[in-house]
This record gives sequence, C-alpha cells and structure tokens, in this order.
Amino acid sequence: MKKEQLIKAIETTSARSAWKKGVKNYAIDLLDGLEGEVTRENLLNGARDWSHYSYGGSALIYDTDIAEALCSPSELKKCNGGDWQPSKRETWLDVQARALSQACRLILNTAP
Repeated sequence: MKKEQLIKAIETTSARSAWKKGVKNYAIDLLDGLEGEVTRENLLNGARDWSHYSYGGSALIYDTDIAEALCSPSELKKCNGGDWQPSKRETWLDVQARALSQACRLILNTAP
C-alpha cells in the first residue's frame, strides 16, 4: 500500500474521542514525514523509542500544543489548557509518547 493510500485509509477510520482523533492525527503526521518502507524503525526516524522521539523534539514540544492535540474541551479546562501536568506520574511529553506509540500501532495494523 502506498503512503497516500495508507493516509486515506487512516483518515477514514472512526475516531470519536479527542484522544483517538489526536492519535489519528499523529499517525498522519508520522506518515507525512516517512521516507521509505512503513516500519516501526522508519517511523521512529532514528529515535530509539517513542519517548526519545517525543523528548527529542521530533513531534510537538509545547505542553499546551500537546494538550490541545489530545484532550477534549473539558479535559483542557481541568489541566488549565495544558499549563498543569496531566498527572503526578506523567508529563505532557510522556502522554505524547504514548499517543505516538498508539499512532504507530494504528499505522502498522492498517498497512498490509
């Protein structure tokens, strides 16, 4: 499946929650920047894992941008638009790494 076909297939997948819509958008962004075959290693683009990818600045870098990409309006209100960390155990970059991992899985499960 070509990259353009894969993007169209992902765009047509159902995503009702803000989280799933965000994961879907991350998947499309990952595919936009992809050079070569669709593999986890190529999607990581040199990073060792999704945390390294996220913390290395390969995706969104501002907490507020990450929160807006992955949260519903009510969740955004609870975290003051991303100014407050999502939990005691995670930063917004950790949350983004989790979303990127799910986006990778979405891509690999959609690709033949």
